[in-house]
Amino acid sequence: MDRPRTAKDNPPWRRSPARFWAACLLIFLPLCLHADGPKTPQVDADIAAALQQISAARVQANIEKLLSFHTRLTISAQDPAAIASGRGIGAAREWIKEEFARYSQNCGGCLEVETDRFREGPADRIPQPVEITNVYAVLKGSAPDAAKRVVLVTGHYDSRNSDTLDGQGFAPGANDDASGTAVSLECARVLSKLKFRATIVFLAVAGEEQGLNGSRHFAKMAKEQGWTIEAALNNDIVGGDRSPQQDDKVVRVFSEGVPATASEAEWKLIRSLGGENDSPSRQVARYIAEAGRTYHTEVQPLLVFRPDRYLRGGDHSSFNQQGFAAVRFTEFRENYHHQHQNVRTENGSEYGDLPNFVNFAYVAGVARLNAATLASLAAAPPPPAHVRLLTKELENDSTLVWEASPGAASYEVLWRATSSPDWEKSLSAGNATRITLPQSKDNVVFAVRAVDNVGHKSLPVVPTPER
Repeated sequence: MDRPRTAKDNPPWRRSPARFWAACLLIFLPLCLHADGPKTPQVDADIAAALQQISAARVQANIEKLLSFHTRLTISAQDPAAIASGRGIGAAREWIKEEFARYSQNCGGCLEVETDRFREGPADRIPQPVEITNVYAVLKGSAPDAAKRVVLVTGHYDSRNSDTLDGQGFAPGANDDASGTAVSLECARVLSKLKFRATIVFLAVAGEEQGLNGSRHFAKMAKEQGWTIEAALNNDIVGGDRSPQQDDKVVRVFSEGVPATASEAEWKLIRSLGGENDSPSRQVARYIAEAGRTYHTEVQPLLVFRPDRYLRGGDHSSFNQQGFAAVRFTEFRENYHHQHQNVRTENGSEYGDLPNFVNFAYVAGVARLNAATLASLAAAPPPPAHVRLLTKELENDSTLVWEASPGAASYEVLWRATSSPDWEKSLSAGNATRITLPQSKDNVVFAVRAVDNVGHKSLPVVPTPER
């Protein structure tokens, strides 16, 4: 005779399997979420090896070569005679093109060397019409879906002295901004030896000192041609001026909060969600910090949540104005005696932007941080599209959904307290495109990023609400 069945014979996982495992998930998932900080991306050995090839000696040689043109003022000479004599911005332009072409030759023609030429003026600081030329090299992405997906590094190769209209006087511009141009050149030299999923553009713009003319034209061209620029890294004054107060282990990274292109409706939504600190540019800044930690770069970023230095501007803002995520790298402490000054000595103080004030090892460190960021982004799959936070129901759990990203093997959900500057927690969602977390959307900021099968991670995307 069969004995009577008891609860022991019919345990919960048999009576209602779905309900049982859901209850287990609610019990154990919070423990995992609490314990798990953001997972550091895996070090890519090829990227790490490329970073070690960045050379302070090469940086120094490039900066000193740019100084040899006497002046690189945008309105200085660029006629054939001046170019032949190695004097003026035209000669500097031709040399930069030759350097990019030499790097391309060394990698079997992997770089497409291009110029973006246009005429500007008369305008403020441009008394007569002048031809302005941006020089850039394109390392095309290898993924079929990445033809227009771009990450970009730039510096401006023009210089000035005390007078923005002095096209004859000595304007060395060692720190401002031969240093930034040297970063673009070194990134091109070492990264061109590798292959990446997305396209990298190595850019040197002119016209910055006359009013951001070159970057404005280039960013507009990129927008008109339908480029998807995920990140524009602008390096301007990254020479690490050798003053006693300088911190040669830190570079400031400035990023805009509310996007420059936000419509009134978008601004209202950002304000209602408290999203002023979660623009695409801020995600790029956080990614730079993560890249610095991952590859242990000797120069680490100090994230400054402002569009630029106090009431000042730079070439990254041209990209912001076209709706692209862009940030600015600048040394920790600027020395204004060594910017926009005629070379001279007054009352025992040296003025002028000369190479003896530049820390070439520091510039190389900034270049490594830039290259680590560029390579990590270009190697990763694209960020997930249409990331949404479901808000139809009033509930304490939070459900996120997104569209699959080409090349992604899995997805990672990040979150942080609304008062925290950087991501604090993370959880793998596997290859799913939907996840529910026992976290209140009232208390944290969420984001989702794509991860490939070897650990390269995309930029995080903050969700928009879906009712």
